[in-house]
Amino acid sequence: MNAAVRPIGVARPSLVSPQRWLSPALFDFWAGHLNPLWTLRQPLARLLRREPAGAGACTLVLRTNRHWRGMQPGQHVTLGVEIDGRLLQRSYSPTMLGPRELAITVKAVEGGRVSRHLVEQARIGTVFQLGPAFGEFSVPTAAPLLLLAAGSGITPMRSLLRALAAGPLAAPVDLYYWERQSDAFSFREELQALAEADPQLQVHLLATRDAQAPAARVDACDFDQLGDVPLAQRHVLACGPDGFVAAARQRLLHHVAGFQAEAFTPPAAAPDAIGEVQLTLARSGRQLVVPRGVPLLDSLEAHGLKPKHGCRMGICNTCTCHRVSGATHHLRTGEQHAEPAQPVRICVSAPTTDLVLDL
Repeated sequence: MNAAVRPIGVARPSLVSPQRWLSPALFDFWAGHLNPLWTLRQPLARLLRREPAGAGACTLVLRTNRHWRGMQPGQHVTLGVEIDGRLLQRSYSPTMLGPRELAITVKAVEGGRVSRHLVEQARIGTVFQLGPAFGEFSVPTAAPLLLLAAGSGITPMRSLLRALAAGPLAAPVDLYYWERQSDAFSFREELQALAEADPQLQVHLLATRDAQAPAARVDACDFDQLGDVPLAQRHVLACGPDGFVAAARQRLLHHVAGFQAEAFTPPAAAPDAIGEVQLTLARSGRQLVVPRGVPLLDSLEAHGLKPKHGCRMGICNTCTCHRVSGATHHLRTGEQHAEPAQPVRICVSAPTTDLVLDL
C-alpha cells in the first residue's frame, strides 16, 4: 500500500504535547538547572540589576521569561518573593523598559518584611514569581491631566508619563508629587528631563517636612499653577497611601472633569461605624459575628478563615465574591451597595447590615 494513502477510518497519528505526559513541576525542576527562567507555564522574572531611587528605596530591573504576557502603563503585578522558604506576595506597579524587561521600585517600610528584603537583601540573579497584570489606571485620550502622587504612588505615574512622552503631549499635564523629605523623591532627574523635553508637562515636587519651606498637603493645595487649563477641565489620577487618596478625593471629586484613584495601602476602618452584624457564608452555612466598618477580609481572617485574596487594595479583583443579601459600605469611595447578586470586593468593603455572601 502506498505510504501516502491511509485506509478510510484510520486516524493520522498525532503529536503528543509534552504537557500531557510531563509534570510541570518536574519539567521546571530540571529545566531550571539549565536556565532559571525556563518553565513549562509559570511566569518568572530574574533580577538583573539594582538602581538607587531616593532615600530608603531602590529600583529592581527584572527580565521576564516568555510566559509573562506584559502590561499596560499604570497597571500592577503581583511579585512572589521567597524568604526563609516561604513564598510571600506583594503588588507593585512596574515600568516597562523593553519587551521583556521591567523596573519595580520598592520603598523599605518599617516592619515590612518583603519591602526591606527587596531593598536591602535581594541579590542579582534572584528569581521571582510574576503574576498577570491587573488594574484599570489609565489616562483619557488627549485630555488635560492632573496627576497626584505621594510616596510610592509615583511608580504608576512614571509608567504613564513615559508612555505619554513617546510623542508630543496633546494636552497639558501637571504632575504634583509629594514626599516627606526632599531627598526621598524617586526619578527626580528623569521627571525633570521629561518636563524639559515637552512644554506641555509641568512637574511640581513638594516636600511636606522641608525645614525651610514645607509644602502644603493635597487637601490644602490651591493648584494655582495650572496655567491656561483650569482645574474644572482636568482629569485627575491620584495614587498614594489610603489617607492621601481619601484627602484628594474629598478635595477634588466634585471640582474636576474626571477622577480616578488607587491607594497602595489597605483601607482604614470606618471610624463612625458602631456595633456588629451577622455574616453568613452561603456555601458552608457558617455564621459569624463581625464588626461594622471593618473590611470583610480582615474580619474573616480574624475568625481563622483564609479567603482568596491578592492586593488587599481593591484593584486585582482576586477577593471578589457575590452578595446574596444585605448591604456593604465601600471604604474607598464611601458608596453604599445593597443589590443582590452583585460582586463584592471583600478587601475594601465593610458590612452595614446582616450580610450573606456566596463564600
